[in-house]
Parts: sequence; C-alpha cells; structure tokens
Amino acid sequence: MDVYARPANNSALKEKPADSKDENEILPPDHLNGVKMEMDGHLNKEFHQEVFLGKEMEEFEEDSEPRKNRKKLMVIFSKVDINNDKKISAKEMQRWIMEKTDEHFQEAVEENKMHFRAVDPDGDGHVSWDEYKIKFLASKGFNEKEIAEKIKNNEELKIDEETQEVLDNLKDRWYQADNPPPDLLLNEEEFLSFLHPEHSRGMLKFMVKEIIRDLDQDGDKKLTLSEFISLPVGTVENQQAQDIDDDWVKDRRKEFEEVIDANHDGIVTMEELEEYMDPMNEYNALNEAKQMIAVADENQNHHLELEEILKYSEYFTGSKLMDYARNVHEEF
Repeated sequence: MDVYARPANNSALKEKPADSKDENEILPPDHLNGVKMEMDGHLNKEFHQEVFLGKEMEEFEEDSEPRKNRKKLMVIFSKVDINNDKKISAKEMQRWIMEKTDEHFQEAVEENKMHFRAVDPDGDGHVSWDEYKIKFLASKGFNEKEIAEKIKNNEELKIDEETQEVLDNLKDRWYQADNPPPDLLLNEEEFLSFLHPEHSRGMLKFMVKEIIRDLDQDGDKKLTLSEFISLPVGTVENQQAQDIDDDWVKDRRKEFEEVIDANHDGIVTMEELEEYMDPMNEYNALNEAKQMIAVADENQNHHLELEEILKYSEYFTGSKLMDYARNVHEEF
C-alpha cells in the first residue's frame, strides 16, 4: 500500500510554540481533553491517561515520586472497583471512563465562563463577530484601538495572508456555532460550542467535516487507510525523524483498522468518524474499557487486578512505577 505525503499540520514532528495567555483564551484549542483525535487530525496521544485520571492527570505529571504515585493509583483502583471484588471489569471501567470524560466536560464549561467574559467587553451576554475579531487580532500583536476604529468605519484591514486564512476558518466555525436564527452573535453556550465542538452535536459534525477535508485526497468525503496513514509533509533527515514517521503510520493503521472503521470495510465514512470522535458515546467507552484491560491483562481473565495496573502504570498514568510488586505488598 502506497503511503504518500499530504498537506497537514506538522505538530507531530515539531515542538508547538507556547501561545500567549490571551490567545489561549479566545482561540479554539487544537487539543480537547477526552477526545480521541486533535482538531488537526492527529491522534490524541494522552487519551488513555485523560479518561483514566481525569483532572488528576496533572498530579501524576508533576509528582514523579513512585511511592506517592503508587498510593494515588491504589486509591483510583478502589474507586473504579465499585463491587470491591479486587478486580476491575469492562463495565466498571466503562462507567469510570464516562465519569472522567464528564469531568473534562465540566472543566471546559467552567473555563468557558472566564473566556467568554474576556471577549465580551460590554458584558451584554453576547459576542459579535467583530468583537471577537478585534480581540483575536489584538492577541496577534495588532493595535486593538486601531483595529476597532477601522472595523467601526468599515476601513480595509492590512492583514498578512496567514492570519487572514486563520480568520476565515474561525469565521466558518463561528457561523456553525451560531444557532438559528443566525445573527453572528454568540451567547455563552454558543461560544462554548465554538471553543469546544465536543459539547455540540452540530459542531462535532463540523469538526469531522474539517478533518475529512484535510485528510481526504480524492474528494469522495470518505477516508481510505492510505489516506488516513499518509505522512505529513516533511523530509526525513535522520533516524529519529524516520522513527517518528514509522510510529505515525503504525499508530494510525492500528486505530483505523481496529477502532474507527466500525464495519471493517476499509473505508471510514463521516458517520463512523463522528461516532469515533463523540466522547460521550457509551459504546465507544465500553470498547475503550476492553482495550485498556487487554493491554495489562496478563492472566487473561478479562479483568484488571491492582498488580497489573501498577505494572503497566505508564500506559494508564504516563508515570512509570519501579518495583511495583514488592511495594504493593508492603502497602497492603
């Protein structure tokens, strides 16, 4: 099967520059917690940790002391194991995944309240496209007062091509988030859909269309395996870059064949991708639970014991625990 280059965001191959605080507040984030794919079509590498740890994920990233991390993991295990039989079933893991995903949803809602206030300067409960545009351009280094004056007087704005392209894409997203009747004014709920499309079925469909548009090479609005695994544009200059490319293909092939292509016909439709992207899909959560169990289920009993989770802690938490077996017996 041929694998060829496609135009794409190269975020998998390079460090992303840190955005300014203002820009983070008003730009739709590429990364959505608890969603399997980034907005630019890359796989979410932290998905397993996000749906297992929820808001506690940062604690494991910041605290590298194995003993403390073991204790935290043991507490999580006891919370997932609701029938206290010392093992986690797929149904118990499914319930936990849904609960942690909902945590991310609530976190996005709370953050949105602050972000909405930042772009609603007159506090009237609605943000116009022009108000947002002024704040966005100010975050890009333009003079806010000058931009506001030019927009008020319908004067031409001198904007570089790259910024204009971003603005055009944002305006498309703004239109989609604007519930009927369309007035280009977003209230707080609509602004949440604009920043976090996973909160709105209509916006989720729009995000799927954008991803398929970026990956679809023959224009049939469906994805073949070769389209899904084709590498981002970039020359492989050394072994490290080659390894990244190899991992890209391997990970995406596995996800396409085992998860996204639900009927295994070699084609991913918009409907299949939408179901895959929906973070509150209970069927997906159960499949995810079974996959997570399979990774660490060494005794093949289709459940997870504490020792198995501790041994495979890096998969569940991003934190590798040493001497897991000896320490778990000490702490019991």
